[in-house]
Amino acid sequence: MHIDTPATLADGAQTQHLGELTFPIIQRDVDDILTAADSELVDGMRFLASRMKICVEPTGCLGLAAARARAADFTGQRIGVLISGGNVDLARFAQLVGSS
Repeated sequence: MHIDTPATLADGAQTQHLGELTFPIIQRDVDDILTAADSELVDGMRFLASRMKICVEPTGCLGLAAARARAADFTGQRIGVLISGGNVDLARFAQLVGSS
């Protein structure tokens, strides 16, 4: 399946199709896929910068942003979220996290 390039701050998620190896694994093993709006990505980046003192690129913040947006779904549960990637221009990072 091929889709148009997604319009998002998370440039690492702008894939138009899943790989031949990864797609069958996702179909077999993944129960749910969460999404996050760009505003939720920025909120997550801001949270990580202010509370954790780390600089994370938008794509690296996707899991956190989606989990925070659906926090009520995880009440009483322990969840793990992978956070990675600091490949973001510092001026752009400051522009994104500095805006409200």
